[in-house]
Amino acid sequence: MKKKLAWILFWSLLPTTVSSWGFFAHQRINRLAIFTLPPEMLGFYKRHIIYITENAVNPDRRRYVIPTEGPRHFIDLDVYGDSALTKLPHYWTEAVKQFGADSLQKHGVVPWHISLVKYQLTEAFKQHDIVAILKLSADLGHYVADACVPLHTTRNYNGQFTNQHGIHGLWESRLPELLAHQYDFFTGQAVYIQNPTRQAWNIVARSHAALDSVLQLEQATSLQFPEDKKYGFAERGNITVKTYSPDFATAYHQKLNGQVERQMRYAIKMVGAYWYTCWVDAGQPDLNNLQPLTEEQKKALLTEKEQLKPVITPERPHEGSVD
Repeated sequence: MKKKLAWILFWSLLPTTVSSWGFFAHQRINRLAIFTLPPEMLGFYKRHIIYITENAVNPDRRRYVIPTEGPRHFIDLDVYGDSALTKLPHYWTEAVKQFGADSLQKHGVVPWHISLVKYQLTEAFKQHDIVAILKLSADLGHYVADACVPLHTTRNYNGQFTNQHGIHGLWESRLPELLAHQYDFFTGQAVYIQNPTRQAWNIVARSHAALDSVLQLEQATSLQFPEDKKYGFAERGNITVKTYSPDFATAYHQKLNGQVERQMRYAIKMVGAYWYTCWVDAGQPDLNNLQPLTEEQKKALLTEKEQLKPVITPERPHEGSVD
């Protein structure tokens, strides 16, 4: 009993804000994606850089008020077998006919949801709807970034099936928070995506291809560190929590050979490209002539943010697929 209680206490002390790249990385990705945009878009997005940066985490916050939000952040490709990437239909209506909506929701829908939000943002540009443009830009950035995380493509999303519990937060939160100051985030200017639906699946395929390295290299790194060296303590607000030590995180980073940096840079590139593609597909409206936000609209945006609960929860909105 004492041993069981000790393990419960141990896991309860691990970082809790580790879902979907963590606040730090999501906000950094959305912010830097703005600077990939062409001059015709850059002025508008820079004027609203604070909103788009701060609200990059809204989809995570919505998981506590919208039951269907969780599946939008991941897809369990391994549930569908080795040929999942060729078996799964790229279009939602076809996927529903083949697998059923409930089954798809259970195992994640991130590539299909990227396509949906891409369509919504394109329509918002066409309608010159500034509120929708801002909200959907922030959201689309989040979902595209989530698709760039290898652990968002598997049922073993937190190493729970390989005795690697906590790896989710290690890869997408701990490493960026410790090492992002060393990362090269230059991506060049946003490019037009010829087939946004296919590209969403390409992003997922790239992430899934990196999954074996994520898991195997953490195991290899763990063999080099005793427990008291693998973990340490860090301040999270007013709380001291048990987390991966800087030495262990750095060693894992070195074995990954910059993988997290590459995926984060790729996320920045893809977020900017999706925003740009939406704008082009909407006919390249003049964003400088959009009506400024009214006081009522500003208040509505602020109210939405305040109504969303903070993200202090399990490693990923993925619990429904683990049974």
